[in-house]
Amino acid sequence: MDTHGTTPRARGAATEPTAPGAGRARTVPPATVARLPGYLRALHALAAEGAVLTSSDELAARAGVGSAQLRKDLSFLGSYGRRGVGYDVAHLSEQVEVVLGLTTQRRVVIVGVGNLGHALANYSGFAERGFAVVGLVDADPAVVGTTVAGLVVQPFDDLHALVRANGVSIGVIATPAAGAQAVCDALVEAGVVGILTFAPRALHVPAHVDVRAVDVASELQILAFHDHRRTGTWEA
Repeated sequence: MDTHGTTPRARGAATEPTAPGAGRARTVPPATVARLPGYLRALHALAAEGAVLTSSDELAARAGVGSAQLRKDLSFLGSYGRRGVGYDVAHLSEQVEVVLGLTTQRRVVIVGVGNLGHALANYSGFAERGFAVVGLVDADPAVVGTTVAGLVVQPFDDLHALVRANGVSIGVIATPAAGAQAVCDALVEAGVVGILTFAPRALHVPAHVDVRAVDVASELQILAFHDHRRTGTWEA
């Protein structure tokens, strides 16, 4: 992936906005950004259980990190909790959502409407987390024109117009690996600045575009490696 550019902050870092006159915004390290969704998921679960306050120990345990790591991460948000009281669940949730950019709905297009594309289009978690799937695209004439999750599948040639007309900022690639780079290029050309890809290959993008890859097969291979080591037959 091409990560060259003149951006003043680390790639993948988040910058938390501050009020006018409050000084420069804090930059949140990429490693911390990667853990924030876990904290937010834990906070939402606590809120659903009726919790108003939570301790760093409880929140860390639910998020699967150490309490010291959690406190360090939240310090980048300017949230330190109160000694003997802990963190306000609702307020901390709002802080995390602001840093993650979830206070503004992000519009999404899914390219590739096979089995995976169908599943993603019907996934309720997108809407629950502030993302709106506004378009489905496929190159297969047999798929184009069908309706999935209330959306009519558009031809690939209409991708650019669909992105521009709907203000899409995130593209999801659910195509085979062979065509993924071409899809990625088309999304970038259309103006998409964030790409989530399920295609098992590296994608090359300009510096202003962020890519997150979900490679299920690779993750299974890593699990197989650890399982193989536990059998005692592995040799360095």
